Amino acid sequence: MLAIQAVRAGGPEVLEVVEVPVPEPGPNQILVRHEAVGLNFIDTYQRSGLYPVRMPAVLGLEAAGVVEAVGEGVSRFAPGDRVAYGNGPLGAYAEFHVVPEGRAVRVPAGVDSRTAAGAMLKGMTAEFLLRRCAPVKAGDWVLVQAAAGGVGTILVQWAKALGAKVIGTAGDASKAALAKANGADETILYRDQDVAERVKTITGGQGVRVVYDGVGAATFQGSLDSLGRRGTMVTYGNASGPVPPVAPLELSKRGSLHLTRPTLFDYVATTEELDESAGALFEVIASGAVKIEIGQTFPLAETRLAHEALEARGTTGSTLLLP
Repeated sequence: MLAIQAVRAGGPEVLEVVEVPVPEPGPNQILVRHEAVGLNFIDTYQRSGLYPVRMPAVLGLEAAGVVEAVGEGVSRFAPGDRVAYGNGPLGAYAEFHVVPEGRAVRVPAGVDSRTAAGAMLKGMTAEFLLRRCAPVKAGDWVLVQAAAGGVGTILVQWAKALGAKVIGTAGDASKAALAKANGADETILYRDQDVAERVKTITGGQGVRVVYDGVGAATFQGSLDSLGRRGTMVTYGNASGPVPPVAPLELSKRGSLHLTRPTLFDYVATTEELDESAGALFEVIASGAVKIEIGQTFPLAETRLAHEALEARGTTGSTLLLP
């Protein structure tokens, strides 16, 4: 089968197309024939070495497809079932992948494989951020950094469905328009405007209650300065590099702020948590409150180009790799 392997840590150039045997499922595992593979920023962190993995490695944590075969003891799925997974195990950049049955979920009849592959990791991230990590309620002002990105587009829509008032940042006018179309009440062009200053103007000087920031180093200070008293700073990604150390007294001086650096894996650690998160995601998609935008697709063999586009901020919504 065709797979994409990172031969060593580095830039997109380390990704190579290889032919490897189709794996066989072991006990409590399923073999999934991929119909669509999701691309995520965490893939670039693992490829670059920021999040170390053993090299060479077939990367990728998210995909959707059909169960081709099951191993001994599998009771959760049967061959022919449509499934998706969004938090590994590593190895989704391939035509087939073996996954523990407890880390996959059934895809509802009304959701196609491309939508599922574009929704799982990013959508469950939005779910835990909004519903469990820093829950928002009707009337809250929230700031979503990179509001036109994969997680950002879902966060904006879901936050609006919860009744929040949303400010979204974007790198250019077209991305700001996308954030607006997804329901953002206000948008800020972060390259041209002082984000914190604009937030304070929009909120009448109060600041926002929560910031969801997946960009990292480049936006962290502006995010922190956008918070109101007892606000919560959620830094959940490193697209521009990791956030520098923060002195706890800085949080005190700015109004007794809360700071958290969560990861999806700690919110879907059990099969029960995984089912609950994915169930909430599929429910909000089925309701029409959240639409999964597939901004661009690449053939699996052109994964290197997809990584280049993602890191150059040349993508919107979800990006798929198609076997």
